[in-house]
Amino acid sequence: MKKFSLTKKIKSVLARDRKVIITTTRSDVPFVASHGDGDFVYDISGNKFIDFSSFIGVYNLGVNSIKPAREAAKKQIDLLMHAAFTDYCAELPVEFAENLLPMFPKGFGKVFFSNSGTEANEAAIKYSKLFTKRPYTFSFYNSFHGRTMGSLSLTTSKLAHREHFGPFNSTLHAPYAYCYRCPFGKEYPSCGIACLDYIRKYPLSKEASGKEISAIFLEPVAGEGGYIVPPKEFVKGIRELASDNGILLVSDEVQAGYMRTGRFLALDNFGVDADIYTMAKSLGGGLPIGVTVLKTKLCDVPEGAHSNTYGGNLVAVAAANALLKYVKYNMASLREQSDSKAKYMMSRLNEMKDRHDIIGDVRGLGMMIGVDFVKDRATKEPAVKARDEIIKESFNNGLLMLPAGESVIRLIPPITISQDSLEEGLDILEAAIEKVGKKR
Repeated sequence: MKKFSLTKKIKSVLARDRKVIITTTRSDVPFVASHGDGDFVYDISGNKFIDFSSFIGVYNLGVNSIKPAREAAKKQIDLLMHAAFTDYCAELPVEFAENLLPMFPKGFGKVFFSNSGTEANEAAIKYSKLFTKRPYTFSFYNSFHGRTMGSLSLTTSKLAHREHFGPFNSTLHAPYAYCYRCPFGKEYPSCGIACLDYIRKYPLSKEASGKEISAIFLEPVAGEGGYIVPPKEFVKGIRELASDNGILLVSDEVQAGYMRTGRFLALDNFGVDADIYTMAKSLGGGLPIGVTVLKTKLCDVPEGAHSNTYGGNLVAVAAANALLKYVKYNMASLREQSDSKAKYMMSRLNEMKDRHDIIGDVRGLGMMIGVDFVKDRATKEPAVKARDEIIKESFNNGLLMLPAGESVIRLIPPITISQDSLEEGLDILEAAIEKVGKKR
C-alpha cells in the first residue's frame, strides 16, 4: 500500500471544517473521504486505504454497501423520497418490516422505524416504561447506547459523553463483565461471576427494587466501551435476573448486530433472547435508519405516545430492504466468512501478542475484535498514547482504523473483505505496533 501523502487540498478542507463544523468525535488522522467500494476507500487526494473500520460498523458488507442497495435507493429517489410514514402509510416500509421480523426470535411482531441507534434506544426506553409502568432503567458501566438525553442516561463508556449534561433519567448502573480488567480484582471463571452477585447485593437491594425497573439495556459485546466480550454465564444471568423481576431485557444490536459476530443478532451467541431489540448502523448500508423491534405480546402503543418525522424514510428503507434480501439469500456464506476470517484474525493477533508485549489482550466475537494496549502486562496500565500512535502510523501506511475504550483499537473490517486485503491490513498493523513498541 502506497504511503499517505498529506496534500494542500486535504489541509484546506480540514481547516475549513474547523471553522464551520461543531466539534464531534473526529479522529486525529487527516482523513477526508472521497469515494470507495468493497475493501477500499479513497480520500480527496487519491490516497487509498484498506478499511478496518466499516465506518463505525456501517459497512458490514463492504465500503459503500452493495450494488443492489444503491440501485434500490436511486430508483426510490425518482419515485418518492419521503412519505411521512408515521402519519400516512406506504407499502415499502411495511414490506421491509415483514421481511425483517423473521430474522428475530419467534413472537416478535412489531417494528418502530427511526433514523439512528440512539433513536432506536430512546424508543426502547419509552416503550419499556409504558409497558411496565416502572420508573427506572438499568445499564452497565462501559456501555454505549447513544448521546441523546434518554439514551445518554444509559451510556457510561466515557465521562466526556456525560459531563455537564445531567441530570439524567433515573438509571441504575453496575459493572459490565470486563474480565480482563475486573473491577472486583477477581479472575474468571473462579470469580463465580462476581459482577452478577454485585447487582443483586447492591443496586437491586440498596437503590431500587427489581420491581421498579422497567428494562435492562445490554450490549451483547460492549462496543465503544472497549470491545468487551462477556462470559455466557453473565449474559444468561442477566436474562434470568430480568425474568425473575418482570424486567424487560433490551439487546442493543446497533454495533454488534447484522452479522458482525457471525449471527444476525449478537445475542444469539449467548443462547438467550431479549424482549426488545434495537438495531441501526449496518441496517441501512450507509443510509440512516434504526429499528426498535418488540414482542407482539408486549401490546401496542397509544396513538401519539411516540413518533417522529423521518422514520420509515422511503430511500433508506429501499436500500435496507435490498440489503436484507441479499443477507437472507447469502446467510450461510456470510456466516462462514465471518467465522473463518475471525478465526484467522484472532490467530494472527495472538501471534502478534506473543511478539509484542505492548499488546495486553486480544478479544472478540466474530469479526468484532479489540486489541488492548498496555504499558505493562502485569499492571495492565492502559497505553493510550501508544494506541493512538499505532492508529496514526497504520493510517500513514494505508490502513483505516478506529479506537475504542481507553486503550483499544477496534478491528471491524467488512465481513466480505478479501483474504489478501485482510492479510495486508494485519501486516500494516503489526509493522506499526513494532515501530511504536521500539520507541517505548
